Amino acid sequence: MARIIAVANQKGGVGKTTTAINLAASFAAAKLNTLLIDCDPQSNSTSGLGLGKDAERNSTYKLLVGECDAHSALQKTDLEHLFVIPAHKNLVGINFELIDAENREFRLRDGLAPLREKFNFIVIDCPPALDLLTLNSLVAADSVLITMQAEYFALEGISELLDTIERIRSGLNPILAIEGVLLTMFDDRTNLAQQVTAELNRFFGEKLFATTIPRNVRLAEAPSHGKPVLLYDPKSRGAESYIQLAKEIIPKHVPGFVAFPDAAKEEAPPAESPAEEKQVVNGPKWRRLRDRNKLVTMNLKG
Repeated sequence: MARIIAVANQKGGVGKTTTAINLAASFAAAKLNTLLIDCDPQSNSTSGLGLGKDAERNSTYKLLVGECDAHSALQKTDLEHLFVIPAHKNLVGINFELIDAENREFRLRDGLAPLREKFNFIVIDCPPALDLLTLNSLVAADSVLITMQAEYFALEGISELLDTIERIRSGLNPILAIEGVLLTMFDDRTNLAQQVTAELNRFFGEKLFATTIPRNVRLAEAPSHGKPVLLYDPKSRGAESYIQLAKEIIPKHVPGFVAFPDAAKEEAPPAESPAEEKQVVNGPKWRRLRDRNKLVTMNLKG
């Protein structure tokens, strides 16, 4: 049975979508069948995996209103083990369209039920609001992964989310747990970051992930190319951080599975012969090769 993880925080700009995309991609890179569900009307997870806008395509909107089933909404991605159910801007109207609908809080949970045996992980990208879409996501989920920045206002906002989680436990989803708290856009050089981390560690204890996600240009660039950072720049700090996060989560839910086994060390290239000399490309005008027959002069104007 798939572990369903909702990535949530009612505050915007805290790395929810970036985390949803790249955590799901890291699970898939570990060869675990993974499904990413875009429940945000902005559809950033959809475009971040290279899927364009298509009003006719089956989506989370059609799944929630009962116009399609989950199987028909699955879309392939560039990663073999990663699938996505895309979003559409019509999702913004769900709060009004389902206001009087029967079992409106359970639409996503019931829709995903047939897929749970086909995947190891299902990751839900929630919108930055505590609305019906987030409610559906938390009712469908086994756990919540909370993303936040190491800032003072983030500490205040997280209390509202925790209160919402507690209410859902008491009435709609008693098994809902906190997967963990993830610090994003993290800079450990600042005193504020250190203070917030210490405060979160006292409150959440082991629920605070050891992995932090740094500010990273590659993470910001990857969505514009329609790729997770693992495909855009697998050696970047952002890619390595999300792999580390996946390594923290996978052993809890897939016992005995070894994620990302250490690759064999590549054989070092042969050393250059001391007698050989590299040709200088675009060298400065004062550079001369020792071999007088290969003397190069460059006439640089200005």
